[in-house]
Amino acid sequence: MKILFIDTAHPFLKQELEKQNHICDTAYAKSKAEIQEIINNYQGIIIRSRFKIDKEFIDCSSNLQFIARAGSGLENIDVEYAESKKIQCYNAPEGNRQAVAEHALGMLLSLFNNLNTADQEVRNGTWERERNRGIELAGKTIGMIGYGNNGSAFSEVLKGFNVKLLVYDKYLKDYPYKSSMESIYKEADIVSLHIPLTEETTYLVNNNFINSFAKNFYLINTARGKCVNTKNLATALENGKIKGACLDVLECEKTSFENLSNGLTTDMQYLIDSKKTILSPHVAGWTTESNVKIAEVLLDKIISDFQQ
Repeated sequence: MKILFIDTAHPFLKQELEKQNHICDTAYAKSKAEIQEIINNYQGIIIRSRFKIDKEFIDCSSNLQFIARAGSGLENIDVEYAESKKIQCYNAPEGNRQAVAEHALGMLLSLFNNLNTADQEVRNGTWERERNRGIELAGKTIGMIGYGNNGSAFSEVLKGFNVKLLVYDKYLKDYPYKSSMESIYKEADIVSLHIPLTEETTYLVNNNFINSFAKNFYLINTARGKCVNTKNLATALENGKIKGACLDVLECEKTSFENLSNGLTTDMQYLIDSKKTILSPHVAGWTTESNVKIAEVLLDKIISDFQQ
């Protein structure tokens, strides 16, 4: 097959596909419009999140047999339309599940122990111990929404911390720590999101969601930025309903996830200025190891369906 790499991936993927006698071209610098003009020459696409693979794009690619996304979600691909055209859609959540889980835990421990603040204070010559007294994770109840690859990996890294896990997944029948949202609303000290971005999950965390909790709680979002309403989150942080937030993803990210949209809202600026937040630039699944594993997962999926 002829395969077009629209985004970069670990070199292993291209090398191994070429060993299977596939022809791999790159179009890292070409625009979407330019790629649409040539896509009919290709049977496969490798992409991350540079642009949306929508109906118009798919209609330009009558020879396409697969679209592979080097990441965990598929929200930038019109999967339903692609599959109606007999195009296979692949992603690789198995490849970065451990990275996301460890990052979520690292953010939470940093928030609980004031590590970001304390680090800057010491570097600036301030030695403040009482103000940086931390809290322990042990004994806390963690409500997890979603138990796919990332959710299940997060539950594994939490073993040994003596926490209680409550998990709700609308689309799974049997899974560990199964609970109801009612129990999570009642008991959770910490809430962690492990869900794809869909119409249903867009702004899942809004005023109604936040105010359903019996306790003031901490929020972790390593899923997608638009699962959380920034304005409602800022209000909840300000009034103390949300005690702190660990955010690897932000509502104001561009669709490519490569940078922030132009102009920050006052609510986003509040999150940036707040000492109740830990922020990172959508890198929870972005480790040296996951880069290789994502390539390996995609290769296995492509080869299993298109073995010479």
